[in-house]
Amino acid sequence: MIPKAVLRSFGADGTPRPLAGGQGTSWTAGDLVFKPEDSTAHAWLGEVFAQVKQDGFRLAEPVRARDGAWAHDGWTATRLVAGSAPDYGSARTWQEILTAGRAFHRAVAHLPRPGFMDERDDPWAVADRVAWGERTMRFHPLFAPVARRLREALEPLGEPQIVHGDLTGNVLFAPGLPPAVIDVSPYWRPPAYADGIVIADALCWHGLRTTLDVPAAAIARGLLFRMATGFGDIQDVRRYERAADLILGG
Repeated sequence: MIPKAVLRSFGADGTPRPLAGGQGTSWTAGDLVFKPEDSTAHAWLGEVFAQVKQDGFRLAEPVRARDGAWAHDGWTATRLVAGSAPDYGSARTWQEILTAGRAFHRAVAHLPRPGFMDERDDPWAVADRVAWGERTMRFHPLFAPVARRLREALEPLGEPQIVHGDLTGNVLFAPGLPPAVIDVSPYWRPPAYADGIVIADALCWHGLRTTLDVPAAAIARGLLFRMATGFGDIQDVRRYERAADLILGG
């Protein structure tokens, strides 16, 4: 539950309600979405989003508290945007997610690399470094063969920039409006990597049977990233094997 002091600090109206999705820690109140999180990345995004032209997408923009801070007692707030989750069983949905992500990445290509990237040591930051060979990880023996195959398929993907590393589940759609990009998870990687994570998710968890022309090397890094986060359990190793077979042959 959101502390009342947090609601007051952001001037929120209405009764707080839990928000489905994500890690199950987000709440809505009035026209704001609240979540408990480290404010470093959130504050940086709040500052730089003012420089971003929203062309082909909408942003759930960070909101300052009444005292000008980007967080209060460990809670942050963003604007509630119109939209709902799409049909993940449709290949068209995944193409639309890719299109929205690419529009977002074009719009943020000018942003500088933030200093907090080097300080991050959460499980997702660790998994990202594993996917890029910047950190080692010993996978469970059942995952080791597919991890080895994926590493052999890796190739350069282009120049790094700010990318949203978790577009799956974080692009909402509303009739007559551009897609809304929410909960930006910033990484300093080539945009193709973000595409690869999207397709890795679609192949493993949503039944997609095509790569939508995303390069195999990008999807391979996306699969390594998800495996390194521990996404899924031992019973799910076959999902990763099928995805690797589809992009690499086998």
